[in-house]
Amino acid sequence: MSRDIALAAAYAVLVWWSTTGIILFLDGLARATFRWSLAAGGAILLGALYGLHSGAYDPSPAGAFAGFSCAILVWAWLEMSFLMGFITGPRKHACEENCRGWRHFPHATQAILYNEIATLAAAALVWGLTWQAPNRTGLWTFLVLWVMRLSAKLNLFLGVPNCAERFLPEHLQYLTSFFKKRAMNFLFPLSVSGSTIAAVLLIQKCLAAEDLFQATSNALIASLLALAVLEHWFMVLPWSSEKLWAFGSNAPLEPRIAVKAPSEC
Repeated sequence: MSRDIALAAAYAVLVWWSTTGIILFLDGLARATFRWSLAAGGAILLGALYGLHSGAYDPSPAGAFAGFSCAILVWAWLEMSFLMGFITGPRKHACEENCRGWRHFPHATQAILYNEIATLAAAALVWGLTWQAPNRTGLWTFLVLWVMRLSAKLNLFLGVPNCAERFLPEHLQYLTSFFKKRAMNFLFPLSVSGSTIAAVLLIQKCLAAEDLFQATSNALIASLLALAVLEHWFMVLPWSSEKLWAFGSNAPLEPRIAVKAPSEC
């Protein structure tokens, strides 16, 4: 069984790395291609939703892999729709440099509001497609992605040393006005500690599983959660994560300079 667990972990790493790189590559193409990319992704999205539903009734290692993969594809479409500027928020401009305090958080929320609503709707759909099914790997995969991405956004807002602005395309550079650079914030230790404990518990559950399906499912989810923890650490450690996805970059690795449009805070 240890070999199957290792295979599941390796698969999670490969999917995490490759899908991120592909999204960055597509987002780096000319904006005229975005509609075609999102339309093709939409066709894949429909297939992924069907796969989530049908795979939810297959409590086997193959079913676990299918549920995990389909949830990743659903999430990838949401990421594409955001990074390509189709589903972002009603606010399309940066905040002034002196915008702080209680006003700044609502402004940041407005900038990503539609994407958060779309993610909530997708989570409800994934939940409905896997409701009372024996294989809910896809649901837990999606929830891990959602919670950890929300944690990352909050940490970027509160302040971290490495904001990785370069991952944002030019048309979303105004979002950097909602990032804050600081050595640490109060949420980061809580985010990393809580998610690390959850990952360890999942790993223990995986190693103690007597059923190969449960072992595979927990290994996939635990690996994804561990990768999300690693992404959090990239925010504070003096390591650049950009080279991990150099194959998906259409530009040099120098950081982009955010051009702030006139704003009305």
